[in-house]
Amino acid sequence: MESKSGKKPYSVELASSLFALALIIGFLYVTQSVIVPLLFAIILSMTLYPIASFFENKLRFGKAAASIMAVIIAILIISTLIWFIVHQSIIIGKDAVAIQEKVLAAVESIQNWIQSQFGLERSEVIQKMKEQGNNALENVGGYMSTAFGSIGSTLAGVILVPIFIFFLLYYRDFFKEFFFKAFKNTDNKKIHSVLSKIYEVVQSYCLGLVMVMGIVAVLNTVGLMLMGIQYAWFFGSMASLLMLLPYIGIAIGSILPALFALATKDSALYAVGVIAWFQVVQFLEGNIITPNIVGSKVSINPLMAIIAILLGGMIFGLAGLILALPMFATLKVIFDAIPSMEPFGYLIGEPEKEHLKRNATQELLQKWGIVRKPKKFLTPTVVESASPDDTNSTDKKL
Repeated sequence: MESKSGKKPYSVELASSLFALALIIGFLYVTQSVIVPLLFAIILSMTLYPIASFFENKLRFGKAAASIMAVIIAILIISTLIWFIVHQSIIIGKDAVAIQEKVLAAVESIQNWIQSQFGLERSEVIQKMKEQGNNALENVGGYMSTAFGSIGSTLAGVILVPIFIFFLLYYRDFFKEFFFKAFKNTDNKKIHSVLSKIYEVVQSYCLGLVMVMGIVAVLNTVGLMLMGIQYAWFFGSMASLLMLLPYIGIAIGSILPALFALATKDSALYAVGVIAWFQVVQFLEGNIITPNIVGSKVSINPLMAIIAILLGGMIFGLAGLILALPMFATLKVIFDAIPSMEPFGYLIGEPEKEHLKRNATQELLQKWGIVRKPKKFLTPTVVESASPDDTNSTDKKL
């Protein structure tokens, strides 16, 4: 039912927008084997666009050659990171025998502590550990089948993502014109503005994330070196790479060096120190480093970011945890451009300073006319009394 002005009611527009969003999410879930590589390719192509543009405009490459060069550079960078992780893992593996002896010594001390604190005999502890081990082994078959089953999709993604990136860079103007044709009733300048904003947000997030990861890797490594932990660069870099998982990456990355410190050092205080230092780095990253590098271009409040990560994990699994924030930031740009969805774009964004003040509730109610603003009473002006001379002179004139 339309209003007299011919415009649909806001509730109808909102319901249709939410219904369309639900259909899109369902479609993404069903087709995730293709959509996930495509989403990664879209994000990476936006990040690699300056490189392709450099080869085109500065070095006078053709569009196809420039796109291929951008893809090759991305492959080389990712391959270098993978080689570094594998190479360091092999080096650490050479010391596996010595590490194993220290791990067994640590387990021995833990058993003695349990026996002294809880009165459990060592045989009982071993029996409990065997029971837990047997329970874990029963599920190994399921875990292995799941792991090998995902290898096919992983390999497919490794092949598809570079191909998608190339075509997204090569056909970028073709895709841009598609949006102009698809939304003919919308002002072309607005479409161009939204596309530019999405590009700016995604690129700011990705490039900012790379810079933040580099800074965090240095901070992690310096802390581990000061504590005398071996393979500090490896553990520090690994923890920074896990920042691809927002909010939990650094915390997860601190577990491995903490266990290594527990196994190789004489005191458990080293493991506690590793975890404490990584938490300090996480605090600095969340409150100082990321806000100053990424800035306000990717403005998602922490609550919505956590919800986005949970929803991304539910829909796409591990890949969804990585894709959640850039996709949610893109959704915010789109919501801000659609009148019926603008309140939800506002909800995703960062609160303003006025919302966080002590008397914010009263000011908010006054702003929306629920509570009247207190009247400002004018202070009465003080009338100066006339001097006796002035009075006499006035009387004389009268």
